[in-house]
Amino acid sequence: MPDSDTPSRYARVLAWLDHTLIQPLYTARVRRLILQSVPFWIASLLTGLMAVGYEKLFAWAEEVSFSWLRQMPLQAFGLTPLAFLVSWALVKWFAPAARGSGIPQVMAGIELSNPVQHRHTAYLLSLRVALVKVCSSVVLLLGGGVIGREGPTIQVAAAIFRAINRLQPAGWPQLSRQIALVTGGAAGLAAAFNTPLGGIVFVVEELTQIHLSRFRMAVFSAVIIAGLTAQQFLGSYLYLGFPKITSPAGWYQVLVMVAAVVCGLAGAFFAKTLLWLNNYRKRFATPLAQAGWVVGCGFALAALAYLVGPEGVGTGKPIINRLLFQNNGATPAYLFPVRFAGMALSYSSGGAGGVFATSLSAGALLGDAVAQLAEVAVADRNLIILVSMVGFLTGVVRSPFTAAILVLEMTDRHSAIFQLLIGALLAQAVAALVDPHSLYEHLRQGFIRETLHQKDAPPAAVQPQS
Repeated sequence: MPDSDTPSRYARVLAWLDHTLIQPLYTARVRRLILQSVPFWIASLLTGLMAVGYEKLFAWAEEVSFSWLRQMPLQAFGLTPLAFLVSWALVKWFAPAARGSGIPQVMAGIELSNPVQHRHTAYLLSLRVALVKVCSSVVLLLGGGVIGREGPTIQVAAAIFRAINRLQPAGWPQLSRQIALVTGGAAGLAAAFNTPLGGIVFVVEELTQIHLSRFRMAVFSAVIIAGLTAQQFLGSYLYLGFPKITSPAGWYQVLVMVAAVVCGLAGAFFAKTLLWLNNYRKRFATPLAQAGWVVGCGFALAALAYLVGPEGVGTGKPIINRLLFQNNGATPAYLFPVRFAGMALSYSSGGAGGVFATSLSAGALLGDAVAQLAEVAVADRNLIILVSMVGFLTGVVRSPFTAAILVLEMTDRHSAIFQLLIGALLAQAVAALVDPHSLYEHLRQGFIRETLHQKDAPPAAVQPQS
């Protein structure tokens, strides 16, 4: 938490900006719009810096896990369970709401951000939760966890926006708490993937039902500032490079759609698996029993890591790059079920970690397997792989347009936009047959109930909100 003098210093800085730079130059109406936006711009800048640091930390942790697994694979039976246990303990004892992806927590926080219940959002989106989120996920990845950082980045970004929003002095024209959290989620995704359009679409499709006109300027400016900040340190990069795309006609186009359907079903079943495991682990009521479950998950993943090697652990981004740029057609068939199991074990361990990047890698593997079965030439597989990535992610999160736009921006392959969109819609349609609700929707309701049942919710002074 900030020290007691932080709000007053922050207020003095804002007052100086208003008096010196804004009032002399702008009309009262424009001045109000600028004053509303300044805190969001500050939060967006901080989000971009956070995303860069988190990405660097995650890349280091993943490389460390690859290194020890290559050199001494037997260490997996000690390091992986230990990492699972430490990651779980950080969440258990310091911030229970830091577990898992982070996106359901942001969705729950947005729903609870009304004037009556907003004090409860501290349980979900405080700076302490953000810090534990980062630490727990990095520890889990160091031990070989099959997790991503994108969902956690969104939760941390929302926590930053919430903190900045709360620091605004009395009388300062403000946007609502809900818009602050929505904008934070957009900025977090944009900075994490370098996908500004994906961040905007994600907000509209997943985070809120509010009409876009109420927060469009806040969201647009936030994703631009956060994305530009990240680019200053990481460069104007594509998350997945620029893969070569070929698109033969006829049966090949049908095969692309078949891959989307297969991956949509697989993603939906993966979400059902996570929900089942999440409910099953609730049977372990005591901390000792819970620790036993976590260690068991760690040993199971250690066995998979020992048998498969580095490709069985981590985010899966190196696998996607290999399939898109160095595919030799010899990817083993067992790698998809191994990573499917690894994702489930990592997520259900109770530590922090997301499913965005790992779902993309699972879709890439499954798409490549479909192409192998159909005896598609290696040079022609990339479109199938990209559509399969969209399909699997859609099956998990049920945000088809977000999934399609993310993969489009990651690869800059605008020529594939129609196949990506059609694949996403097909995946959405078949996934709804498995479960009409997404993984995040199920988890959001759980976090809302959990948050409202907290007996020691911190009191909060009611601030005027527009």
